[in-house]
Amino acid sequence: MIRSVLMVCEGNICRSPMAAALLARELPHLAVSSAGTHALVGEPANAVVAEQARANGIPIDTHVATQIDIARVNEADLILTMTQAQREWVEAAWPSARGKVFRLCDEQRMDVIDPYRRHRAVFDLTFVQIRQGIADWTRTLAVQQ
Repeated sequence: MIRSVLMVCEGNICRSPMAAALLARELPHLAVSSAGTHALVGEPANAVVAEQARANGIPIDTHVATQIDIARVNEADLILTMTQAQREWVEAAWPSARGKVFRLCDEQRMDVIDPYRRHRAVFDLTFVQIRQGIADWTRTLAVQQ
């Protein structure tokens, strides 16, 4: 049974904090957190992401970027990455994680675009991709309850 989910992106200031907040809102019984493969440790969520979150009623104001580590990997029942490369990175770093690491948008067979330092339109597209991935995983995880 899945009780804890770790969302992973690169810097942990754009994609994974948004995905974690969305999943936590949809499935409040889960412990949901986020981390980065190359986190901008200590930084808040990106300003555009924070604005998107506020506009959609998603609590993200207290987010602080953290680095993925073995403790976080071991604590998570499910790890969702934003890209296939991140999935492979996590599995290479911690082979024991194999079998519980998946890409957020696996069902669509796509990576979630990294909007960092890009135009607002890219942030908007990324948000749409994340919402779709969360909707898919919400259905999957709801069946396991």
